[in-house]
Amino acid sequence: MAAQKINEALEHIAKAEKYLKTGFLKWKPDYDSAATEYGKAAVAFKNAKQFDQAREACLREAEAHENNKALFHAAKAYEQAGMMLKEMQRLPEAVQLIEKASMMYLENGTPDTAAIALERAGKLIENVSPEKAVQLYQQAASVFENEERLRQALEMLGKASRLLVRGRRLDEAALSLQKEKSIYKEIENYPTCYKKTIAQVLVHLHRNDYVAAERCVRESYSIPGFNGSEDCAALEQLLEGYDQQDQDQVSEVCNLPLFKYMDNDYAKLGLSLVVPGGGIKKKLPNAAQDKARGPATAGSHAEEEEDEYSGGLC
Repeated sequence: MAAQKINEALEHIAKAEKYLKTGFLKWKPDYDSAATEYGKAAVAFKNAKQFDQAREACLREAEAHENNKALFHAAKAYEQAGMMLKEMQRLPEAVQLIEKASMMYLENGTPDTAAIALERAGKLIENVSPEKAVQLYQQAASVFENEERLRQALEMLGKASRLLVRGRRLDEAALSLQKEKSIYKEIENYPTCYKKTIAQVLVHLHRNDYVAAERCVRESYSIPGFNGSEDCAALEQLLEGYDQQDQDQVSEVCNLPLFKYMDNDYAKLGLSLVVPGGGIKKKLPNAAQDKARGPATAGSHAEEEEDEYSGGLC
């Protein structure tokens, strides 16, 4: 079966090369027919699991389409060549070809297809190179935003933000989340703005930037419905606990369903948040406690301290 498909592919290659030849009565190559034959060869090679030869056939098809000024079809062929590289686990090379295809889609005036290609490339490379995936998702978001397809742009920005948090690139994550929140506010999706504010605050606190976290909450008061929402109350409680170095209060807030059921990357930020100074819950000074308990208790407290060290500092 495979041998039959390979022979079929080679026949299509031979036909394509014949279409490209010129002679005394044929001054110009027939790029359109050649591209069709290379495309058929690529499919036959793919069916025979000969992915490298399929990639080469796709590249020849793309070149023929380019020579014929058919940019959209050339881009499709480059994208297919990239998918053959994916089958061979040559992911960085695959992404390069898909990026090239997306540029050609843009040049051809089909930006939606360009953005979809960039997203596809991001998914391919996400586990191998998250940094590259972030760049691709941000490019896709930019294309969608230029086309005023804001919901698709937000989906891409959300993927980029989560990858930035996962990679502990928190400064960039804070900027990406702010971009998301601005667009959600623009389309009047206010409840999601509240959730993005929570994510922002967690990112800022992990950056040890309490001032930025507090400013983020303060600026969110301008979002309709935020002041008085459970999100707002929880964030105020979180900031109070963090400022007072009260780990118990911070942990209690971060274990609320509001935080625990966020996207996993943000929920992890909440659960791993530690206040500065070691996270010891503040208590009343001993003297104040003793005074509250009375002289007898105070004396007992002193005896306990003495007993604690009576055996030495072993």
